[in-house]
Amino acid sequence: MSKILIIHTGGTIGMTKTADGYKPDGEYFRNLIFHMEDLKAETMPDWDFVEVLPLLDSSRMGVREWNNVARIIAENNEKYDGFVILHGTDTMAYTASALSFMLKGLRKPVILTGSQIPVCEVRSDGRENLIASMLIAGEARVKEVCIYFGGMLLRGNRTTKYSALGMRAFKSPNYPELATAGISIQYNEAAFLKDTGEAFVFRPFNDVPIGVVKIFPGFRFDLFESMLTEKLKGVVVETFGSGNIPDDNGFLIPMLEKAEKNDVVFVVCSQCPQASVDMNAYEAGSALKKAGALSGRDMTSEAAVTKLYYLFSVCPDVSRIKELMETDLCGELSL
Repeated sequence: MSKILIIHTGGTIGMTKTADGYKPDGEYFRNLIFHMEDLKAETMPDWDFVEVLPLLDSSRMGVREWNNVARIIAENNEKYDGFVILHGTDTMAYTASALSFMLKGLRKPVILTGSQIPVCEVRSDGRENLIASMLIAGEARVKEVCIYFGGMLLRGNRTTKYSALGMRAFKSPNYPELATAGISIQYNEAAFLKDTGEAFVFRPFNDVPIGVVKIFPGFRFDLFESMLTEKLKGVVVETFGSGNIPDDNGFLIPMLEKAEKNDVVFVVCSQCPQASVDMNAYEAGSALKKAGALSGRDMTSEAAVTKLYYLFSVCPDVSRIKELMETDLCGELSL
């Protein structure tokens, strides 16, 4: 029988209602999960449970918390066949993307899940999400970092939060589902991450300064330029369509030259969830490429941000970082 480690980080799934709104309640959730009959069923894998303290609303998760979760997995790699991470939905896609880089080469299921409604409520979706995640982790057919939510198993670094209202909170707009859970769990093996034979080495992130800028009609490049100091390491720019920008009034090229001088890596992603950046497609986007910006292609902004954290943490050479930003490392972009 396989053995799974459940890692509770906080989030809606384990919250209870207080006078100030829903709040993580470790004692309530521990009591509930250890008495949940479904988790004791014969078809369930064996499991242990650990909390990452303090339990947090996922809006408060960041580099330190990502490192803590990844470290727990790395330190317990030999003891368990897979891992299920209970996490809030707001930043789940960021954490999943970050873990995909930090845990490259692990080749075990790491499944993030949670709920839109706390398990303390009658209509909670948390029970099904947890049970299905445990079964999928126990089968260990998918050996990568994933998000399971609302009947769908998605590659973690291809996922973005789509809805704060519906039970299917996440989508993978540029990559197919890895599995769907109906009456049975149907796997899409053609979409699984291919085993490269790379050895697993835990790679924690440094808390480097990364920025995200969303372009809008009337965007003032001259005001944005003040951000481009030597302290800033990378910028993800969310442009229109396939990489288009508004008229820059002559500010763009000098701005990117300043970024180049300060070794700031400039990555272009699209505001459209289903898109791939092609800075050659339109004249409006070609200025970015000519000025040295990199194409994020079909990466999500979440993947681009965490990939910058990863590369600046493991690679001292900025020219090499630029090369690797446009290279698929763990399924985050299409070849």
